[in-house]
Amino acid sequence: MSQPRWAVVVPAKRLTAAKSRLRGALPGVPHEELALALAADTVRAVRACPVVADVLLVTDDARIGAVARDLGARVLPDLPAAGLNAAFRHGADAAGAGWVAGLTADLPALRPADLADALHAAEEGPAVRRYVADAPGDGTVLLTRPPGVALRPHFGARSAAAHAASGALPLTGVWPSLRRDVDTAADLTAAARLGLGPYTAALTVDRAAAPG
Repeated sequence: MSQPRWAVVVPAKRLTAAKSRLRGALPGVPHEELALALAADTVRAVRACPVVADVLLVTDDARIGAVARDLGARVLPDLPAAGLNAAFRHGADAAGAGWVAGLTADLPALRPADLADALHAAEEGPAVRRYVADAPGDGTVLLTRPPGVALRPHFGARSAAAHAASGALPLTGVWPSLRRDVDTAADLTAAARLGLGPYTAALTVDRAAAPG
């Protein structure tokens, strides 16, 4: 059986600024509650991954931090306060010299087995940085680095191409729950078809049960 050895860095914006394209995706559900649920389900799945030894949530949002601590994550203040990639670098520096992965905080359908398979794949072959593209193929959901190599994140628009241009190699497994990040209402519907984690699922159940 594989021993836990990975540190996974998950940056999360303040709830007031997170996931702006999802506003109104669940009528009657406050936007901040949805953003919190996405991050909580992501952290919960990572904590359950058998090869993950440490989860570092980088955030300045007190609510996300409190939930993440309850789930067993380490919470780091976003000291750089300079955007997503700076937060990834900050978390990777704090993670130490072992195997480190950067993961986006919007994977509410994530299955620990999919993450474990991707991390196993990242360990095979040359000791280089590797990335997993999102379902459309343009973005990045996971970036890994072996011991002794800098993470060098390039998250943002067309980040898959940016990571490839920086020398990272693509990981091409199926892993549907890992690739299904949520930026829009359509993405949330697609994630629901895969099976949402309990925090996000509770919001959709509450919405279905609400009087019309």
